[in-house]
Parts: sequence; C-alpha cells; structure tokens
Amino acid sequence: MTAPTPGQTVGPFFGFALPYDGDHQLVPPTRPDAIRLHGRVLDGAGDPVPDAILDLWQAAPDGTVPQVEGSLHRDGYTFTGWGRAATDRTGRYQFTTLRPGGAAPYFAIAVFARGLLDRLFTRAYLPGAAPAALRSLEAVADDRGFGFDIRLQGEDETVFLSFARD
Repeated sequence: MTAPTPGQTVGPFFGFALPYDGDHQLVPPTRPDAIRLHGRVLDGAGDPVPDAILDLWQAAPDGTVPQVEGSLHRDGYTFTGWGRAATDRTGRYQFTTLRPGGAAPYFAIAVFARGLLDRLFTRAYLPGAAPAALRSLEAVADDRGFGFDIRLQGEDETVFLSFARD
C-alpha cells in the first residue's frame, strides 16, 4: 500500500464537466408532491460562491434508500434520490425533489468549490428532525419548500461531517 498523497483543489474547472441536463431536478417541478431545497453557498466573509457544485442524496418519502439506476438520464418519473446543482453568480442553488422520509429525515449534501482540497459533507435536516447536537443543520420551511444556506468558513460556518476512510 502506498502512502496517501495530498488532495488537489476541486475547482473551478469542474463546472465544465459535471453539470448535466436536469441535474437539479430529482423530480419534475410540476409533480404534485414536489418540494424545493434551496439556499446559498457563502464564503467566510458572507460573499456568494458563484461556482460551487452541490451533490445531494436522500431517502425516498417512505424512508427507503432508492437503489435504481438513471440519475444521469432523468426519465421524468423514476426517483433515484440523487441530484447535482451548480450555484449561480449570486451563490444560489436549488433542487426539485421529494420530502425525505425516515426517523430523522435529512438531505445529505457534498459541496465542491474552488480552493477546497476535498469535498465537504453536511446534512440539511427537516425542521424538528435534527439530533440535539446538530440543530444548526435544520433547514427552514418556507413557501418554496426548505431553505438551507451553507457557509464555508467563519463565525457561522456550517457544521461539516467527516467520515472514516478505509
């Protein structure tokens, strides 16, 4: 086994290869039970990050983990539980999806942005679902679905999660 090597920054070039048609629409926006998860990605000074990409994974409304193919080729009815959204020039992103189910429903989010040596992982819990230690990760319900801003550093930095690697 070789020794680990340092990571490389993940952007800004990734914006040319990673987005695809319908990437942020896990379900069509016209679907009656569709909701939106939306927000902004901000740097430590509170300025928008205009070239971040967010990957989202989630459970289905019944709490099961979707295990179907097709996330890169949306067919308009199969829910795969995965999507990707790029931020716009004001740092805004949005996903059209379904409300996740389960005991503590949440959206798992990975953030890719220029200057990061590796992606960052966080969660956006539905209101009232976050464990006590993670209350700062609760999304806010609004007329569009749920809002969740991600701050990459600074005083109000979003809680990022780490996972053991093999």
